[in-house]
Amino acid sequence: MTIRFRIPALAAAAATSLLLTACSTAETTPAQGKPGPARTGTSDQGTGHLHGLGVDPADGSLYAAGHLGVFRLTPAGAVRVADRYQDTMGFTVTGPRTFLASGHPSPTDPTAASPHLGLIRSTDAAQTWTTVSAAGEADFHSLQQAGPTLYGLDSQTSQIWASTDAGATWERRAKIPAGDLAAHAGTPQTVWATTRDGLTHSTDGGATFQTVPGTPELAAVEQPAPDQLIALAADGRVLPGSDGTSWTERGRLPEGARPAVLTAASPTHLLAADTSDAVHESKDGGRTWTTVHRPDHDATGH
Repeated sequence: MTIRFRIPALAAAAATSLLLTACSTAETTPAQGKPGPARTGTSDQGTGHLHGLGVDPADGSLYAAGHLGVFRLTPAGAVRVADRYQDTMGFTVTGPRTFLASGHPSPTDPTAASPHLGLIRSTDAAQTWTTVSAAGEADFHSLQQAGPTLYGLDSQTSQIWASTDAGATWERRAKIPAGDLAAHAGTPQTVWATTRDGLTHSTDGGATFQTVPGTPELAAVEQPAPDQLIALAADGRVLPGSDGTSWTERGRLPEGARPAVLTAASPTHLLAADTSDAVHESKDGGRTWTTVHRPDHDATGH
């Protein structure tokens, strides 16, 4: 996958404030091994707003990350992994059973030392997490692994962070009002970002960005191959392109779906979440889509 966490470009600035407010008012931790309420005295609220999607290459399982945890998407519903309610913002799958994430701990986590998780890693498909770096400092709302370089978009500063040692140390680069990042291992110095002013492009590892002229209104962009971009327009159209200056229409999300998140597990295998937190899957590069999760069908039974 390339982008694991998406916020619609035109709403990025407002969304950051709203999401952090939601994080601070959220859930209580359930009893070990049992689903529990997101807030005391209320029923379980399911995934919460979704921010990341991914496919585990170990077994092909689909995962969704949201305000109320990381979930494995199954035919029976969304199963919260390890009954953990951490607010998972940035999220990316980097290998078999290996995930990177950022966000905020559950407010009732007695071990939480800070409202910001920094960069965390799981090597057992989100069963457990280990802090890698930037705890208490960074809140990455997008994480992109591009070969040797890991890029993070820190919502606290609107700054691109870059690491060449798997996130152990970071270099701060450009500050841009971005909602989404995309990059690919084949061109690790190239970074794409959706902003309120349209698509922007960096060829120096995120140190500087230039606006791509004539871009349609985009909610999210992916780079599934070195010479290929796939974007979701704000109206749900699937737009493939190569250099950001010209786009064609390949398909469209299901009727009424307003896109919020896009992930490309491959050039043909795409996942998208809409603003209702339904998840849609395409296996033909976005030409056709199947809804694989609706928020009222989560595994908690509510």
